[in-house]
Amino acid sequence: MQRNLLDLRTLGKAEIELALNTAEACKQLFDRPVRKVPTLRGKVLVNLFYEPSTRTRTSFEMAGKWLSAEVVSITAAQSSVVKGESIKDTARTIQALGADYVVIRHSSPGVPYLLARTINARIINAGDGTHEHPTQGLLDMFTIKERFGRLAGLRVLIVGDILHSRVAHSNIWGLRTMGAEVAVCGPPTLLPSGLAELGVDVYTNLDEAIQGVNVINVLRIQRERQNSVYFPSLREYSRLYGITRAVLDRVGPDVLLMHPGPANLGVEITEEAAEDERSVVHGQVTNGVAVRMAVLYLLGGGEHDALVD
Repeated sequence: MQRNLLDLRTLGKAEIELALNTAEACKQLFDRPVRKVPTLRGKVLVNLFYEPSTRTRTSFEMAGKWLSAEVVSITAAQSSVVKGESIKDTARTIQALGADYVVIRHSSPGVPYLLARTINARIINAGDGTHEHPTQGLLDMFTIKERFGRLAGLRVLIVGDILHSRVAHSNIWGLRTMGAEVAVCGPPTLLPSGLAELGVDVYTNLDEAIQGVNVINVLRIQRERQNSVYFPSLREYSRLYGITRAVLDRVGPDVLLMHPGPANLGVEITEEAAEDERSVVHGQVTNGVAVRMAVLYLLGGGEHDALVD
C-alpha cells in the first residue's frame, strides 16, 4: 500500500482489496476477550481535526488504541490555530513531538496533500472539504462486501447532496475501481457536472433511480457547506428524495440501506427507514473501526496474515 492514504482516486484494485481483506482480519479481533494487539506499540497517532467529528475521530482513536499506539487528539479550537498558527507550523510541531501518523480533517480540499509534502509522518485524509473521505469510502465498500460477498456487478445508488459530499466522491472512485455500477440521484442543483464522464448514471427522479439497485447510500444535506439555496425547502426535498420504508419496499427485501451519518432524520431519511432491518447504519460505525485499524496497519508496512497470528 502507498505511504499515505490521501484519496481513493489513485488507489488500484489490488490495494483496495488488500485494505478490505485486512479489515476483515481486524474485525475478527472484535470477538476476542482482549481486543488489543501490540502491532503499533511505540508508535504515535495524532488526530488533527479542524472540523467537528464523532464517528471518524472516535473510530481512529479506538483503532489506534486497539493496535497499541499512543493516541493524541487535537481539535482546532484547543490548539494554537486560534492564535494564528499555520497548518504547516502545526504539522511540523506535531512531527517534532514524535508523531508517526497524522489523521487530518480540514475544510479546505488539498490540506492532506500539503501535510504529506511538509512532514515525514504518514498522513491519512479523514475528509478534506468536498474533495474525498477515503476511509469512509473503504468502510462503505467493506460493509457492502460483507453483505453480498462481492462488489463487482452490484448496482449502488447514492442519493442526496452529491455536490458537497466528499463521501460520494470516494465511493464513486472506489466502487467503480472494484467493478460496481454507480448511480447518483438528487436535485439538479446538487449534482456536479462531469459525473457521466466518470461512468456514473445520473438521475433527478428517485423512482427511476431505485430500479434494480442493490444498495442505497443516503447522504446528508450539508447545510453548513451550502452558501446558496439549492432547493425550495427541506419539506419538498424530503418529499422528492427522502428515503422512507415505502421507498425500500419498492426496491425489495434484499436492498441494503446505508448512511455515513450523522443523519438529518425526517429530511433525507426517516427514522423508520434508518431502523429498518435492511439498514446497516450502525454496522457501518463498527466497520469503521476495523477499516481504520487496517489502514493504520498497512501504512506501517504490515501484512494482514501477520496481524491475526
